[in-house]
Amino acid sequence: MRPYKLVSSGRQASLLAAVVVLVWLGVSLPVAAFGPPPNAPLSLEKLARIDEFLNGQVAQGEIPGAIVLIQRHGKPVYFKCFGKRDVDAGIDMTPDTIFPLHSLSKTVTSFAAMMLVDRGNIKLDDPVSKYIPSFAGMKVGVERKDDSGKAVLDLVPLRRPVTIEDLLLHTSGITYGFYGQRGPVKAAYDGIYLGDFDNAGFAERIAKLPLAEQPRTLWDYGHSIDVLGRVIEVASGQSLYQFEKSQLFDPLGMTTTKFFLTDPAERTRYAQPLRKDRHTERNSLDVTRWESGGGGLVTTIADFVRYGQMLLNGGALDGKAYLSSKTFAAMTTDHVGPGSGVEHNYFYFPGDGFGFGYGFGIRTDPGNAVPPPPGSPGEIKWDGATGAYLVIDRAQDMFFIVLQNAPSARQHVQVNVKKLVYDAFER
Repeated sequence: MRPYKLVSSGRQASLLAAVVVLVWLGVSLPVAAFGPPPNAPLSLEKLARIDEFLNGQVAQGEIPGAIVLIQRHGKPVYFKCFGKRDVDAGIDMTPDTIFPLHSLSKTVTSFAAMMLVDRGNIKLDDPVSKYIPSFAGMKVGVERKDDSGKAVLDLVPLRRPVTIEDLLLHTSGITYGFYGQRGPVKAAYDGIYLGDFDNAGFAERIAKLPLAEQPRTLWDYGHSIDVLGRVIEVASGQSLYQFEKSQLFDPLGMTTTKFFLTDPAERTRYAQPLRKDRHTERNSLDVTRWESGGGGLVTTIADFVRYGQMLLNGGALDGKAYLSSKTFAAMTTDHVGPGSGVEHNYFYFPGDGFGFGYGFGIRTDPGNAVPPPPGSPGEIKWDGATGAYLVIDRAQDMFFIVLQNAPSARQHVQVNVKKLVYDAFER
């Protein structure tokens, strides 16, 4: 990742107010204070530095374009479109542009699952095999070298069943086959996306694969939330999209958030990546039967601001509660930190200073960097492979969204936009 020039490679009454906010959020107080003071004003002049940065990224051919929205106290304080929706066609970025969410879809599926937990339809400690019986026969793949030095795989029994909570926490042992050290377990994922299938069929494919480790031993990013999507279907009696549409999207007014774009007018509004970022994996223009809860949704900024505000409000919007306060608190509490028995390796994507709740990275402490990365205690966040990024800062009554379709430049954009947002707080 090549750093932009802005990043090299962020009183008694105020303190009391910060403590009150942290207690309200249910967050343990960090060893060292970090983040902007409560109720610190945002400088519009400093926020304008986002323009310089993103216009520069567009001009340099790093990204085709982007949309950034910052909302605080229920009102937008910054909202701008940059670059092109389609560079080849010369179409400007517009507010109605439709973006892929990729892994940011995981937060939506996790939220939908917690709605069913709230209603008593599923329980966190339920074994996944209650909903997908083939999961009862899963084994853990233990890789070793034989006498000739060749990697071989031993299949060993589970010490305990994979649970719904394991899916939510990415501690199920289900991984992705396309990142990390290539061994027999990862190789077993080859061909998993071939052909057409629905969530039921995909869950059966996963059930035939070895787990990468014993449940609740390692945070391991993978297809856990795709399997959770199938659990939602079984528990609700609806397809994943039908459930999310009727219970979340329609009530929130998220009219364009869906898995597939079949309307020709909507397809023309899809944000096209640069040629260097065009790959052959599925996207929402390829209409199949697989409603991937782990990475298949698309949205617009108008839709996603409704979702972001609902999360900022603690699971409620316009007088309607989508989750109880108790369930929302559980969802946004770290469950993989010290004492949990869950290890973090190099591929712990929440990052330094973050724990993980039921679908979100949760900021728990300043982390090891000096100065600490920008943000506030209790922040919740996640992002997707093409650059969609959501940060909810309840301590500041603020959230911001970045929407883009720029896989190769996404992290550079996310890091710098977040720094510029928090640099704009007056201290």
